[in-house]
Amino acid sequence: MTGQTAPISIIAILGGTGQEGGGLALRFAKAGHRVILGSRSAARAAQFAAEMNARLGGHAVSGADNKAAAAAADTVVLTVPYAAQRATVEEVREALSGKILIDATVPLVPPKVSRVQLPAGGSAAAAIQALLGDVVRVVSAFQNVSAHRLDDLDHPVDCDVLVCGDDPSAREMVIGLAAEIGLTAWHAGPIVNSAAAEALTSVMIFINRHYKSPGSGIRITGVPPPPNAT
Repeated sequence: MTGQTAPISIIAILGGTGQEGGGLALRFAKAGHRVILGSRSAARAAQFAAEMNARLGGHAVSGADNKAAAAAADTVVLTVPYAAQRATVEEVREALSGKILIDATVPLVPPKVSRVQLPAGGSAAAAIQALLGDVVRVVSAFQNVSAHRLDDLDHPVDCDVLVCGDDPSAREMVIGLAAEIGLTAWHAGPIVNSAAAEALTSVMIFINRHYKSPGSGIRITGVPPPPNAT
């Protein structure tokens, strides 16, 4: 299968005022999507949206509270800290029905964020799929992509993306979205396999600190690149 995106008009990014969410928002907006930044504060989201539009020279980004952003979107991306993951999902749960939720949550437990500390059951994303049931297709992606690299719109992001989810068509859609922002993404199995990507983030943090790097990444080798690879 090739990485073709389904028609998408609006992407909501819950946690869009944070570094990871903000970087994804910029990239998706630059690729031609309408983006809504979701936040607990609609005013804060609107302020960040205005700053992004100034950088991009357009009006593709808007801001709203989390519930309004999720309700207005076709696809929702979750980029909040792990401590806020479940509460945020429960807040917007009704608005997620029938949609794809892309969960980029990393179960970091401060202060030892460079040490792998997976939750009971293994995967933060799998726990959200269990919470939401079959009415929402949860796809895990983007955990290992450096926010620093995403924010630098003048350069490509030198990193591959592992995409996990129980619905292959939903995974394929996310792979297509990743291709649109210059990332090569790979089918990495069911949602429980997200535990590997979630754990890798702590490894990346350790590598960044040890080697004084602003943003290490991963590459999949030994496999022919997918047709959508950039």
